[in-house]
Amino acid sequence: MAPTEPSEHLHCDIAIIGGGIAGLWLLNRLTNAGYNALLFEQTALGSDQTVASQGMIHGGIKYTLSGTLTGASEAIADMPEHWKACLAGEGDVDLRGASILSDHFYLWSSSSALSRMSTFLASKATRGRVNKVGKKDRPQLFQHPEFSGSLYQLVDLVLDVPSVIKVLADNCAGRIYQIDWSKATWHKENPQTLAIDFHDGERTWRLSPGQVVLTAGQGNEAILNALQVTSPEMQRRPLQQVMIKHRYPHRFYGHCLGAETTPRLTISSHPCDDSSQVWYLGGSLAEKGAGQSASEVIAAAKRELHTLMPWVDLSDARWATLPVDRAEPKQRHFARPDKAFASHTDVYNNLIVAWPTKLTLSPNLADEVMALLPPPNPDLSDKGVTRLDFLSRPPLAPSPWETAFGN
Repeated sequence: MAPTEPSEHLHCDIAIIGGGIAGLWLLNRLTNAGYNALLFEQTALGSDQTVASQGMIHGGIKYTLSGTLTGASEAIADMPEHWKACLAGEGDVDLRGASILSDHFYLWSSSSALSRMSTFLASKATRGRVNKVGKKDRPQLFQHPEFSGSLYQLVDLVLDVPSVIKVLADNCAGRIYQIDWSKATWHKENPQTLAIDFHDGERTWRLSPGQVVLTAGQGNEAILNALQVTSPEMQRRPLQQVMIKHRYPHRFYGHCLGAETTPRLTISSHPCDDSSQVWYLGGSLAEKGAGQSASEVIAAAKRELHTLMPWVDLSDARWATLPVDRAEPKQRHFARPDKAFASHTDVYNNLIVAWPTKLTLSPNLADEVMALLPPPNPDLSDKGVTRLDFLSRPPLAPSPWETAFGN
């Protein structure tokens, strides 16, 4: 943060750093509310944690596998309806054009494993959020005579995440820029206020935002360290997901209930350009896989699928893994956060740090951030969008299976 005399001084209400689902959703909310907001992304829109998501917009039933409602399950209960309104163009963000992969999710296991939850799943507490599926209504995957368990349908959506990112970016296309931190530096305008200097050859543009919001996921940590900010702190929750590219004809979206409160296995299906599909595996398998090699996780996935679905033939499938670090605000005893998080820092009064903690809570994160903001500056709004024309526009990140298997 060496002192530099800018060639031009620019202003905006809000500068968002990080172009994943959190930053893009917030940008849409802010511009709809009249803020002059800009977003800066280092690599590609949706890269890292966002495109690694399984796309589930869930109502929290997966957090009730102990047989009781939890803080996490209730904080997230309204999210499917919120997202449905946005997908219809009737919510606080316009998501028309984003693709829905499935309008429901399943919960399944053996009869004995689900018996301990059957009373809870049929109770008033879950009414309208869970429905038992009769034999004749089972998806094709579970029509096989070897399946003898129970099946419930959850009112959870599954979205094609790349299409969501594209719609959010297209809504605000003129406000999104790529930032090259070898040519951009933080500048202290005073001991408690940050600006950003952009260097282009011999010229420097200084952008002075009313507020800076960090939505860069795990990238927030490096920025906070560079700025010598110690609070809030971040924690990582590592996973190693498994990807299976195959031509098995049935798509499926579901959680398998095991002995733990985390789903034993979560499966989501994602289409590929060559008419094949990828089964993307999460749940306890992915959590335990964080400490294993790729070959060990793949071997564990093959054993699980053979045990749970012995009739499924994946002999011609291609297998790969994806390590993912979920970034969260630091919690006591490494607990899982119940809701999205946003807070000013302990050093700069115009710096807000935000983590949605999960994809489905992106609307909640925008609410948390906007509650910390002053009203938009009418002078800046009247001037429209600040133009930084020498900066390029970031591309959309490819899906993990495109990277792993090609098109």
